[in-house]
Amino acid sequence: MTKTKKLMNSPETIIPEMIEGMLGAHSDILTSFGATGRVLVAIDGPRDGKVGIVVGGGSGHEPAFSGYVGRGLADASAIGNVFASPSPEPILEATRAANGGAGVLYLYGNYSGDVMNFDMAAEHAKREGIEVRSIPVTDDVASATSERTGDRRGIAGDFFVFKIAGAAADRMGTLDEVEAVTRKANRLTATMGVALGACSLPQTLKPNFEIGDDQMEIGMGVHGEPGIRRAAVETADEVTAELMEHIQGELKLVKGDKVALLVNGLGSTSPMELYLLHRRAKLILDDLGVGIHRSFVGEYVTSLEMAGASITLLKLDDELTSLLDHPCLAPALRVGPPPVPVSQQFSDRLKRIAAEHPTEAKVQAASTGAVDGEGDLTAAIFAEMVRKVSFAIEDRADWLSELDGVIGDGDHGVTMGIGWRAVRTEIAEIGARESIEEICRRIAKAFLDAVGASSGPLYASAFLRAGETTGGRQRLDPAGVVAFLNGASNGVRERGKAEPGDKTMVDAWVPAVEQAQRALAEGGDIVDCLRAAAAGAERGMKATANIAARRGRSAKLGERSLGHIDPGSASTFLMIDAMRQSFETQTLDPVSRAQRPSRIS
Repeated sequence: MTKTKKLMNSPETIIPEMIEGMLGAHSDILTSFGATGRVLVAIDGPRDGKVGIVVGGGSGHEPAFSGYVGRGLADASAIGNVFASPSPEPILEATRAANGGAGVLYLYGNYSGDVMNFDMAAEHAKREGIEVRSIPVTDDVASATSERTGDRRGIAGDFFVFKIAGAAADRMGTLDEVEAVTRKANRLTATMGVALGACSLPQTLKPNFEIGDDQMEIGMGVHGEPGIRRAAVETADEVTAELMEHIQGELKLVKGDKVALLVNGLGSTSPMELYLLHRRAKLILDDLGVGIHRSFVGEYVTSLEMAGASITLLKLDDELTSLLDHPCLAPALRVGPPPVPVSQQFSDRLKRIAAEHPTEAKVQAASTGAVDGEGDLTAAIFAEMVRKVSFAIEDRADWLSELDGVIGDGDHGVTMGIGWRAVRTEIAEIGARESIEEICRRIAKAFLDAVGASSGPLYASAFLRAGETTGGRQRLDPAGVVAFLNGASNGVRERGKAEPGDKTMVDAWVPAVEQAQRALAEGGDIVDCLRAAAAGAERGMKATANIAARRGRSAKLGERSLGHIDPGSASTFLMIDAMRQSFETQTLDPVSRAQRPSRIS
């Protein structure tokens, strides 16, 4: 596979350096806030009595999302890793910065990772007394039928939804009013895209999907998720006609209607090509008797260097037209005359908010609350097992990303590697009296803060629930190990709302726990139980190839996901098997280890 090229210093620093560049280029509009370094705030925007607008998502879609932070648009954005949702902590920081006492509205693309992370942030904000409402953008008509609009992805339609929400909030509407008109805009926004070439992640420099030199894919998502059909490249007019046909099927425009039209480039499509699409889209609308109130042509929601484009229509009424025309000033969008600045001491406001929410103290390694317990799996052995997992995941990161590239966005190996490296750093040292539960809490926070995405909340929930089963002990016996695994499985199921047969990591966790419980019932020791769990996870992982996805990002593919292993189940197997190997290495000599029969037939 051909390697791609990027202008960067290193994959590890690309996000903070991009943020630094944005701040330098737009210092009159943006400032940073919070300890995570992943929040940008509008200098002229957040104010007392105003509904706060917080947007966010993975990097790689620039100018979305931070390019739409500014007066009359979003008040703050939370920035994730490439193609990965931000974690709850920066979302919460953005919430605090945007909060003016009238409530906060979250806007983000409808992806499982974004939903979980923004929901977790909203739960925390509620405990702080901040009322939060959430609207996942669902404009991609290719990703689900009109009967399942709640399952649709959010793509370039973010642009219009953000614009309407920001204007309504800037006019000092109530939270109910801002939410209502934003939901209307989301409902009346429809997008359809076409991809001509792949993009590549900074960490891999490999195309995240394969497409022939003479092929295109209609309906592809902004992370490279497969669309509705692949065919030979057609003319600009033919492609535009097909995209508009799907959009018209959704909006059902009639003579006399008005729309706003967005022709969006995905990263490496020239303005020349985009104007060809606009030309044909306008002719189609003219034939329908539909007027274009305002057009936008350019790169508004990209997918790194992906070749392709999308067309978005917002069906307008008088209210939406007025809000679309409302002045705004942000790095990526300026409408109307520059708004008169709000007369508030903005820097003093942010300093006050920061003082009210000091950075969380690092979990202390030393503890006196742990109890010894019984069993051969000690806290020190457990920590080494976790470190082994981090190396195992790194070793197979490319494989995980390749699996994800077929049915997802190709970043699973990258995301898992980032998360497990953060965990390894966090538990480089453990206290002499630190319990397994305390180590699990540190693992959960490190993983969640490092990656966000869907993996962050899922693994954080897994380790928190697993840790709770240990009751503060420093040692686990076979029953304790099996209870630990069951707790992790339950944590994943509760947070992700997935069940066996949905083609997610649950399909590896559940058989892992079942086989471990069976080994325990047959009198097995820790080695037996861990071997059984690994075998069950492996079987479950392989079985996902025969399951049509029902949850997660690949759920949009349905039957097209058949024949492919779920990447989340693959990383689950790698984790459980690495823990097994580490425990055996630490507690058995090589001869005994080789001679141990397996209890799983």
